[in-house]
Order: sequence, then C-alpha cells, then structure tokens
Amino acid sequence: MIAGTPYDALPAGLLEEFTAAGLDARAVYDAVVLALAEDLPAGGPGDVTSAATISETARGIADFGARDHGVVAGLAVAALVFHYVMGDDVEISDRVVDGSAVAPGDVVMRVSGPIRGLLTAERTALNFASHLSGVASATAAWVAAIEGTRARVLDTRKTLPTFRALQKYAVRCGGGLNHRFSLSDMALVKDNHVLAAGGVVPAYRAVREAYPDLPVEVEVTDLDQLRELLAAGCDRILLDNMDCATMAEAVVITAGRAMLEASGGLTFERAREVAETGVDLISVGALTHSVRVFDLGMDLRDQW
Repeated sequence: MIAGTPYDALPAGLLEEFTAAGLDARAVYDAVVLALAEDLPAGGPGDVTSAATISETARGIADFGARDHGVVAGLAVAALVFHYVMGDDVEISDRVVDGSAVAPGDVVMRVSGPIRGLLTAERTALNFASHLSGVASATAAWVAAIEGTRARVLDTRKTLPTFRALQKYAVRCGGGLNHRFSLSDMALVKDNHVLAAGGVVPAYRAVREAYPDLPVEVEVTDLDQLRELLAAGCDRILLDNMDCATMAEAVVITAGRAMLEASGGLTFERAREVAETGVDLISVGALTHSVRVFDLGMDLRDQW
C-alpha cells in the first residue's frame, strides 16, 4: 500500500464539500483508503505496469469524460482519490457540480500531475464516480418518469454494504429522497414484525409505546389492514405489492390522513401508472442494489 496523503493534509475545501453534502468526510476518506488498498496491497510492489512503462518525471493532463446521457455524482470522491495518491502534486479543474446533467463527450473533471499517479488512481476514481453517477442517473430517470404527479422517488436500505451513505447521497443528487439510514432512526414494521406481534395495530402500538417520539411506518398487504391502522392513528403506511387499482382505492380511503408509500414489485415501466394512483412515495430498491454504472472514462490528453 502506498503511503497516501494523511487526512489532515488534504485540501480543506474538499473535506468541507463532503460535510456540506451531508457526508462524513472522514468516512469517505477511509472508504478511499480501503478501495486503493485493493489495488495496492501492503508490502506489494505497487502499480507495476505504470512503473515499468512511464518515466517517473513524466507529467500529463487527463480528462474525465461522460460517454452517455445521465446525471453525475461522486466526482468529489474521485478527486479525493487523486489527492490521496499524489497529495499536493495534482491539480483538479473543470469539475462539474454533482447532480448536473451531462451528455456524451462532456468533460466532467480534469486532472493534471505525474502520469504514474494519474494512472494508479484512475480505476479507483472511476469506480466511485461511475457507480455513484449510475445511482444518480437512475434516480433522475425515475423522477422524470413521474413528473407532474404528487409522488416522490424514495430509496431503501437495499444498499451495498459500507456504501450506504454515498449511495443515498447519489440518490439525492438525482432528485430522490432518502428513507431511513439505519434501523434506529425510524421504525418500519414489516410482515414478519406484524406476524410476531399479532397484527398490524398491536405492532404499531408496541413501537409507539416503546419509542413515542420516533417516526413509525407500517406495511400493509390489504385494505382491511389499512383501515385498521388509520383508525389507530398511524400516519405513515407502506402499501406492499398492491396492484394500481388497489393503491388508488387506498388513496381514497386514506383521504390524506396518512402518507402512503408504494413498494414491492415496482418496475420503471410501471412508474407513471403507480404515481398516478395518488400515492405520496414510491420506494425503489433497484436505485442502489442493482443499478447500472454510468459510463465515464479517463483519457490522457497531454503529456510532457
């Protein structure tokens, strides 16, 4: 593993950018360190290809370019990768703002410095930015598909292990909303909780009694359960695997007394149809658990 740039020696503005975006800057740094350790294991010879083919003194400029239409996210993380590898001996310029729509051929970031360092950092930087831009692009597509309805796109906890904060950040870049971040910041009563507690209302009341100030959402699979929860005062209800006709009926029954979230079995092709039932939220696990990466590439432009 390379002796990378210490956290305290990184550009203060870059770290502040993470904090302003609702991310833990130190946690992002630690994620970058772990990712680079996969390419540069401790005790190994490092990037043997670059060391063998590129002069130690060679310098250059490389462009990060979009190769598809979409929304970018994670470029600050990519910039952090380069700063970790090369410290102050790298310059980042022309970086577009996360959440920006881009088209094929657009330069989204430019990096200059030692060519060995640029190529050593390239894949890790692209892995972060391509994945997070994929999440943002998928979210933006869902948001566009339901534009003009009252519904909003919501993510889930179906995230890659250790990547949750970054993936949920990318969802926000794409115009979506975040559901709970952990098992402790909100109670979500699912079918197994309902079964163990003896019904939707007993489960709801048990959570409300144990955590009176915590937001509570309860999953229902039919309209009878919905009516029971509304009578009990539940103000957030998840409609699980319902067809659109049943969801529309649920909206009429609820009449604004609770926030309704559609979930389960939703596809992009059904997005508009589901939104037009009148539900408030549409949760989409695919935004984070099976998203297609966005096509970004890095091309060496000049060298000397």
